[in-house]
Amino acid sequence: MCALVWFDDGRALMNVVSGSPGHVADAKATLTLAFCDDPTVRWLYSRPGKFAEAFPGMRDALAGSGFEDGSFDVTNDGAGAATWLRPGVHSDENAFGTVIEEFDPDIKDEAIEFLDQMDSFQPTEDHWYLPLIGVEPGRRGQGYGGSLLAHGLRRCDAEHKSAYLTSTNPRNIRLYERHGFRKLGEVQVGSSPVLTPMLRPAQDPR
Repeated sequence: MCALVWFDDGRALMNVVSGSPGHVADAKATLTLAFCDDPTVRWLYSRPGKFAEAFPGMRDALAGSGFEDGSFDVTNDGAGAATWLRPGVHSDENAFGTVIEEFDPDIKDEAIEFLDQMDSFQPTEDHWYLPLIGVEPGRRGQGYGGSLLAHGLRRCDAEHKSAYLTSTNPRNIRLYERHGFRKLGEVQVGSSPVLTPMLRPAQDPR
């Protein structure tokens, strides 16, 4: 799931570093701020109090071991962050049982079907998965999203691996496409927003 700057053209590149234990608190806080107005997340948690209470659990479940094994990136000022999962590593499926129980009751059945359809697009080939990428709302449009993507995709290219994400906000599609991602389809169930799974094929590191 990805919450990004709106119509970021990537021109103002930021300094991005691979995350360390000292970056975890800022990265988690930034991602929570970034998703506060994400269409899909706010469909799942429509009330502000429920979002504030429940989203950290979803964030950590999606990130899986990413914060612990250092497969996340942050901008030098902490205003942007991205979590990646290495090939063969997955989000914390056990934690999702608790996450699902926190969804708004009126849409819970739709949400479960929504997640099932989303999972059906996950590539079977070895790939890097980008479950979360976000920028503080006040810093959107300043190149953070493009910088985070470029940094992470260099790692994918060095290993000659594809990259996969699910865009939870249609406004971000153009940015992802500029970085080589292509739509695999769309997920939309009942009252849900549209989610777009996207894949960037493995690139020649040369």
